Parts: sequence; structure tokens; C-alpha cells
Amino acid sequence: MSLKPLALSFLLPWFLSGHVLSQSPPRDMISRLEKASAGDLQKILPRFPSADTNGDGTLTREEAIAFARSGAGGNPEKTNGKGSKGPAPTRGNVSYGSHERHVLDFWKAEAEGPRPLVIFIHGGGFTGGDKSKWREAQELGRLLDSGVSCAAINYRFRKDAPIQEILRDAARALQFLRSQSGDFGIAKDQIAGWGGSAGAGTSLWLATRDDLADPAAEDPVLRESSRLQAAVLQSTQATYDLTRWEAFLGPADPSWWQSPNEAAEFYHFPVMEDLKKPEALPILRECDMLHWISSGDAPVFISNRLPDEPSKNRGHYLHHPAHAREIHLACEKAGVPCLWAEAPDQGGGKADPVKFVLSALKVNPGGEAE
Repeated sequence: MSLKPLALSFLLPWFLSGHVLSQSPPRDMISRLEKASAGDLQKILPRFPSADTNGDGTLTREEAIAFARSGAGGNPEKTNGKGSKGPAPTRGNVSYGSHERHVLDFWKAEAEGPRPLVIFIHGGGFTGGDKSKWREAQELGRLLDSGVSCAAINYRFRKDAPIQEILRDAARALQFLRSQSGDFGIAKDQIAGWGGSAGAGTSLWLATRDDLADPAAEDPVLRESSRLQAAVLQSTQATYDLTRWEAFLGPADPSWWQSPNEAAEFYHFPVMEDLKKPEALPILRECDMLHWISSGDAPVFISNRLPDEPSKNRGHYLHHPAHAREIHLACEKAGVPCLWAEAPDQGGGKADPVKFVLSALKVNPGGEAE
């Protein structure tokens, strides 16, 4: 099969990362995706990285079809609801906040006593994606079989909130789960985050940001810790202070941005000049995971599998190995355990993130928490 006509004639109108489309994709496109080779799917990935919903660096046929049918994140429940091959959540669409996207799914592991927990956070550029896309992830089944409970969260998109508030959505979801630890059977001190792309960066923020717990808060959820005990980062960004990116990535092609002011709009500022104003500085610092990395932070697993060469497109720039390198360097400096899967001394990208999580959460191979 020729990739070029597949991508240009059928995928380009539909795989518009960050745009929500309401129409159903042409049947011919789905048919072609069903027949596409693994090599063809991988060639699509650099241009449409948010299609890789679990952020593992491999675009599966199921992910590609689900992404197309959802209109780039518009309504993935159509393909991941009753027809899902994965296990149904023990509790679905549990509300953790006031917004319609403040909901999560929870799977309880079949094991005795409070269980460690992994929180899956979907990608999609903070403009699309959905928690339901984790239901068919093989990692979900492996973790449940190992006695680790799982949750998957939704959060607000950039049209409704700036990045600095979206990150707080994820923190609240984590705090909510801790507040329900007795009812859900969760070991509060054994919680990991796991995400791809936007979900990876959010997991890194949760793993490094100083604890948001407020013992005096009227809301009992906010009295809980917002810290993680481990994080898996797949196709991650190093920092959400976008003004730092050029220092380690080089300049981006202006055509890669959705608008000339996209970086400012990330924080809901109108124009780029606003990022130089005094009121922007604490916001940039709040979103800067590299700034927050310090001694005592949770161990992290990083995998950014795209070529370590000058960026060729937006997707390459957003998920470049240079992001992983910056995190790795910052962790080394702070004494934070960091497994960068693609580093020459880490097994050439073959390290297993599930085994990493089980080790970090102190779960032995038999599924018993230590």
C-alpha cells in the first residue's frame, strides 16, 4: 500500500490534531486503515502524534481507527464504549469536580487489602482526547493482573481553561482518589501517574510540583497530597514554560504553530508580548516541570522514540528526544531516579514501563504490595 495517497487523500482531513470534527469518517478510509501495514501506521505517527493515545510511541491499528472515528478526540466513546475489548471500569464517570470533564473511571484490582494505583492521563495537546482510550491498553490488563488498581481521568481542554488550571484539574483528580481511598481500596502512598504526550507532561508536573495539600482547606479533597510515587512519561514534553523550548530544541518553523500567538494562548494570554509581562512570570514558573524537579521527587520512566535529529514537523518538535534529555539531566542533577528508555545505557528503548511501575510502587511479581 502506498502511504502517500492514504495519508493525503483520506487521513489529512480527519487526523487534524487538536480539532474536533462531528462528521463520521468515510468508510473507505476506515477500510484502508484496517488494511494498512504497521510500517504505514508508524509513518503517520510523526504528523499526528496525539493519535498514539497511550503515548507508547507505537500507533496501533485500533488507535488509528478510534482516532479517526472520534474526530481527533471529539467523541471516542463511540468506539470505546460497549464495543471495547478491555475490562469495564468498576466505577465509571465518577465526578471529581464541577466541570463536565471532571470525571474519571476506576478499575479495582482483585486482590486483598488497599491496592497501589496507577492513574492514566490521556494525550491530545490539551485540545482533544478522552479517558476511554485507555480501556484497550494492554498496560491496563497487566497492571490489574499484578494487583494494581487503575484510574483514567478526563480534564478540561484549552478552550475552557489555561494550562495552569488544567494541571490543577489533574492534581484534584489525584487528591480526590486519595480522599476516597477507604471506599476505593487504594493505598494512598503507592500511586503512580502514566501518560502520553500531554498526559506525560501532566504526570511529570504531578511528580515534581511541590505538594498542593492544604490541611486547612474547607474542601476535604484539597487536604490530600497531590504528589505521586512514580511516573511513566511517554512522548513527553520537558516543561510547559514554552519560552524555554528554543534553548534545547532550537527554533520551531512558524508554520508548525496553529497561530502566531499559540504559545501565549496556551496560558490564555492574547499575544506573545504578554509573556514578558511581570504577571506572566509566576504562571510560567508554575508550569515549568524542570524548575520543580528536586531531591526527593518520584522516580520517572521516560520514552520519547522519535529520531534524535533536527525536528521535521510539529509532532517531532513536541515529542523530540531533547525533551527527554532535559528531564534526564535535571533528574541527574537533583538525584532523582530516572530511567530514560532510549539512553544508550538503558537497553535501547526496550525497558518495560509496567515493570518500572511495579518496582517503584513496591509490588512484587506475585501482585502483593510490600
